[in-house]
Amino acid sequence: MNYGRLVAAAVVAWVVSLGVGYFINDVVLADIYAANSAVIRPAAQMNSLLPLGFAFILVGYLVFAYMYAKGYEGGSGIAEGLRFGLCTGVLVTCFGLIWQYVLYPITGAMAVAIMVDSILEFALYGMIVGAIYKPAPHAVRRPAAV
Repeated sequence: MNYGRLVAAAVVAWVVSLGVGYFINDVVLADIYAANSAVIRPAAQMNSLLPLGFAFILVGYLVFAYMYAKGYEGGSGIAEGLRFGLCTGVLVTCFGLIWQYVLYPITGAMAVAIMVDSILEFALYGMIVGAIYKPAPHAVRRPAAV
């Protein structure tokens, strides 16, 4: 495993996610968030927690890139990253994000928006990781067990 490329891929995806996250949440979905303001923290309180959120998503991107590297099959990095990102986005949506709708009184529009956004963003971040990560030159792929 090429740990240098793995960390670089994770950090680039993380940095891109900060800008994309701002654009999606504060611009594209601003009206949906406003319609759900009764169940969302006030901006000042949320802003004070952003460093915690940013730190945890960096750890998440390190794990994301590690999982990509462990499953890398040697094909086009971008195509493999896209597939990996889509699978991860669906996994996160099905296991986690749907519960935001179940547990909290958000609108159906907000639930759909955050789920679709997450799947599309994970696809993007998968492509970024796939484009940057390359296995170590000496890495030899073992044949898959049947």
